[in-house]
Amino acid sequence: MVRLCLKRLILTILALALLVLACPAWGAAESSHDAVILFTHDTHDHFYPAPSEDGGEYGGYTRLATLLERERVKYPDAITVDGGDFSMGTLFQTIYATQAPELKALGAMGYDVTTLGNHEFDYRASGLAQMLETAASSGSPVPAIVQSNGTVLDGTGSQELKQAMEDYGVENHLIITRGGVNYGIFGLMGEDADACAPMSGMEFEPVADAARREVAALEEELAELEGPSLIVCLSHTGTDGGKGEDYELAKAVDGIDVIISGHTHSTLEQPIEVNGTLIVSCGEYTTNLGVLELKLDDAGAVTDYNYRLVPVDETVKENTKLERLAQSFQPMVEKEYLSEFGLTFDQVLARSDFDFTPISQFGKEHREDTLGNLIADSYIYAVQKAEGEDYVPVDFAVVAAGVIRESFSAGDITTSDVFNVSSLGSGADGSPGYPLISVWITGRELKDAFEVDASVTSLMPAAQIYASGMTWTWNPHRMILNRVNDCAQVLPDGTTVPLEDDKLYRVVTGLYTGQMLGTVNDQSFGILTITPKDAQGNEVTNFEDQIIYNSNGSELKEWYALATYLQSMGTVDECYASPEGRKVEDASWNPVSLLKGLNLIGGIALVVVLLVIALVVFLVYQLVLRRGRRYGGRRGRGYRRYRG
Repeated sequence: MVRLCLKRLILTILALALLVLACPAWGAAESSHDAVILFTHDTHDHFYPAPSEDGGEYGGYTRLATLLERERVKYPDAITVDGGDFSMGTLFQTIYATQAPELKALGAMGYDVTTLGNHEFDYRASGLAQMLETAASSGSPVPAIVQSNGTVLDGTGSQELKQAMEDYGVENHLIITRGGVNYGIFGLMGEDADACAPMSGMEFEPVADAARREVAALEEELAELEGPSLIVCLSHTGTDGGKGEDYELAKAVDGIDVIISGHTHSTLEQPIEVNGTLIVSCGEYTTNLGVLELKLDDAGAVTDYNYRLVPVDETVKENTKLERLAQSFQPMVEKEYLSEFGLTFDQVLARSDFDFTPISQFGKEHREDTLGNLIADSYIYAVQKAEGEDYVPVDFAVVAAGVIRESFSAGDITTSDVFNVSSLGSGADGSPGYPLISVWITGRELKDAFEVDASVTSLMPAAQIYASGMTWTWNPHRMILNRVNDCAQVLPDGTTVPLEDDKLYRVVTGLYTGQMLGTVNDQSFGILTITPKDAQGNEVTNFEDQIIYNSNGSELKEWYALATYLQSMGTVDECYASPEGRKVEDASWNPVSLLKGLNLIGGIALVVVLLVIALVVFLVYQLVLRRGRRYGGRRGRGYRRYRG
């Protein structure tokens, strides 16, 4: 009996084993694979932590490196990628071409691949070429670079850039196989990012066209490999919630599994899911490390995912290796760049007894801001010092929100802090930092500049301006492009005088902002016009001809203007603790305020509105009159019948 039961048990086990072997699909249906992507974008040279508005600190490669090591313990087969704009944002960028600190830092932190953002072109084609050659020949570990939709144009620095991209090994796409998962990766530069790099020396094809080509090529190559596959796009294109270029890209192109979305400095608490694509963003300046864990079946389909943004804050210990790397670059910054200005990296220039608007909130509201006031005032101060006895009074100094990259907290303000505020670009001399320029525009055009601020800021916050030497009032209830209802020039003694339409006023601003002034004509369809001119009234065609120079012949940089102004004060003046009425919102429904000083387009629109109102009144009147006649006729007939 026992033998019989044992025999039956053995036969049952054998039958079950044969059944499992006969149905391998069962086992396959239960199997899964983990794909993990660690990502950043828009890190902008942030080697060190910065003060945060809550009193703590955020960011810094020195802490990001610690988090990357921590996550790789959990996910040893993770890939680490970056969405571009790894450069331009701190003093370390001043040795961009000669030392390539950004790519060396990404390599030291174990990044596998990155792409090019618009700020990688801030030093033009020749600067990018030199940086790539420096990195390629350094012997240091550096990440791969993918760039799929750019073509180098013929022109200054073009041959050098072509050769440098070849020497570095920049590719349209690449494949990384790790932990049994194949990652096909390509990189894109979007339309807005392209517009933000006017001197890139490259032409970028539409992202959707390039993406379709790269997806098709990757699908063909990945099909030859064993194991599940993912297609990842490193996109310096951007998204804003449920809209933006990356959202449209995902809608238009099938087959992209993940888009790492850079350029717009977005922070997505949850991925955007569209057309089978996950769009992710973790914020700028190394504020967070993005972690995306994907569950895949054998066919490579995503069955589930886990998404986290890990804060890079004061609770994270700084990484010794990255600290040493950052410290090794500081003497180079001082020798190669700051020595020209007689300054050092951590030199204290001034002290503030109060906080300025945190950069995370700066420009978010349409209003006067004291940081903008401080910067605009510094331009006038620095120009006066640079020109000395030849100084021609500056009537209007202006800075745009989009070029202000950092703010000041209460306490000591160092050279490094000041540079971070105005860190973008380069001048005609090729050295870091946009220089100040001087142009002339008419009083009528100044009013149009104020109108751009009043009407466009809500649609394009980066266009908001902060000024010295002028004041204006706007009413948000007025018609768009007609919102400014009062403006005046502010003289040095504080008195105000009306603007004269045909008079030329001297304007000082940064090179990039000056180049953008002329675009107002196209953007407003000619309703507003600003044509920068020289002192004789001739239209400016080359803004580099208008650069302002120090007495020693060097370009007067935006950041250096701010540095010298702060240094002259020692302690930041209390006038910058609160707004001074340089631009004022007057949200009034008073008819006088609503209709005062309408321009031609506003006048025409008002006439059209009045005609429409008159037409509606006329039609209503006619309708009432007809009904009155009809009912009146009926009452008359009834009355006659009654009398009869």
